[in-house]
Amino acid sequence: MANCFHGLKSFGAQAPYRWIRSQCLSSLSILGGVYAAPETNRLVASGQTRGMRTNSTAGVEIKRLPFSRVSQRDLAFFEKALPGRTITDPDVLASSNVDWLKSVRGSSELLLRPQTTEDVSQILRYCNERRLAVNPQGGNTGLVGGSVPVFDEIILSTSLMNRVLHFDQVSGILTCQAGCVLENLSSYVEERDFIMPLDLGAKGSCQIGGNVATNAGGLRLLRHGSLRGTVLGLEVVLADGKVLNCLTSLRKDNTGYDLKQLFIGSEGTLGVITAVSILCPRKPKAVNVAFLGCSSFQQLLKTFHCCRGMLGEILSAFEFLDGACMRLLEKHLKLNNPIRESPFYIVIETAGSNASHDEEKLHHFLQEVMTLSLVTDGTVATEDAKIKALWALRERITEGLTHDGYTYKYDISLPVEKIYQLVEDMREHLGDKAKNVVGYGHVGDGNLHLNITSHSRDPDLLAAIEPYVYKWTAGCRGSISAEHGLGLKKRNYIHYSKPPEAVALMGDIKRMLDPHGILNPYKTLPDSC
Repeated sequence: MANCFHGLKSFGAQAPYRWIRSQCLSSLSILGGVYAAPETNRLVASGQTRGMRTNSTAGVEIKRLPFSRVSQRDLAFFEKALPGRTITDPDVLASSNVDWLKSVRGSSELLLRPQTTEDVSQILRYCNERRLAVNPQGGNTGLVGGSVPVFDEIILSTSLMNRVLHFDQVSGILTCQAGCVLENLSSYVEERDFIMPLDLGAKGSCQIGGNVATNAGGLRLLRHGSLRGTVLGLEVVLADGKVLNCLTSLRKDNTGYDLKQLFIGSEGTLGVITAVSILCPRKPKAVNVAFLGCSSFQQLLKTFHCCRGMLGEILSAFEFLDGACMRLLEKHLKLNNPIRESPFYIVIETAGSNASHDEEKLHHFLQEVMTLSLVTDGTVATEDAKIKALWALRERITEGLTHDGYTYKYDISLPVEKIYQLVEDMREHLGDKAKNVVGYGHVGDGNLHLNITSHSRDPDLLAAIEPYVYKWTAGCRGSISAEHGLGLKKRNYIHYSKPPEAVALMGDIKRMLDPHGILNPYKTLPDSC
């Protein structure tokens, strides 16, 4: 494997392949602090009054539903139930009232911080009786306006519910409260020679309960699957305060309906997740990351096909970004491109238990894709710092986009061969209306993050993007939300991905579990429900 990592030869007909030595990555700069979220879609709510919020960009008016308003008597109840954890200070409430992108802003005057499941049960039982709307909130890293109030809903924060309840060293099953920060859980299980089955750019602030409530995907989905498979059990408090304890730690449990699946991806509209039982894989003993350049997306797809066949069980991630993304990283974040400029770039991660075995497989794969001219240039990192440097080129794209102007973001799931066609068609469709149209995402699971920037918020540009992007996606039998959820922003576009019968059934389930509609209103389901 040494020949693959070392030596620098001129690229061309004289040499069948060339790899920039790993040491060249030392020049890559890793600026402090990854932004707390990867991607989103668009600004939906921009102005507000006491009883109405208006979307000035799309002309949509959201009327406040007839919920009760918080009274002094309500405050007295909460202060007694949660002494010192009933927050009314506007300065403290400010950050909880606005989403990470600052695209949706609520006007809540009350933040509650429960510490236990019983606290949550007491809060919801009271709010249900009083018809007080509740906005469950974890790390507030959501990207579709699902984690913040629209009006004056009470914010129920799970941030103090941050205890690990149990970890089984044999099975790798972790049971914890919903407010545990993902990065903290990762550190906890890695100390015990395991890893979390998901990894996100927002891991430093997102919470596991919010991850489950949105069915977050992330960088490890190709290897470990979605949370619908790795989450073994949940504890959920329903709208009326009843506690649904399905916190099993069994790998196999085929007794009746799998109720936890109702709450995974429900965005806090059916119940508040208070605890999670999740299966953690063993920590790999050897990790390699390759950063490769491709001359076309078709070559990239062929590389992916070859990669799955040759790397097999050690393949952990296969991500891509286009040349436009790289130029934004270089321009705005001053990150260095470690290889020759290319139209497309790939980040491949392998993770296994035998370093020499993994390096040999990776070596043969790299030889093959270079011999076939599928890849034009590349570099490989095996040391932790250099691995992080390469991953930064993928994880910090969202940060780079924030410096390029106002960004319209779309999280689309498509057949793999169609992923980049949407980017190309959108560029042609928009012409010079947009500043930049870029694409990146998870090739391994067909997830495209389409980003369109402009110098400022532009209603005409938005009208050109939507519903074009949703119709295009529906025409390919894709999903308008691959991993971010629907929240406030996409709820009324659900019919592009789900048939009327399915949407109606979702409404029936919502009314059955939350008849007064107090849980995260105005989110996930369309106005027709």
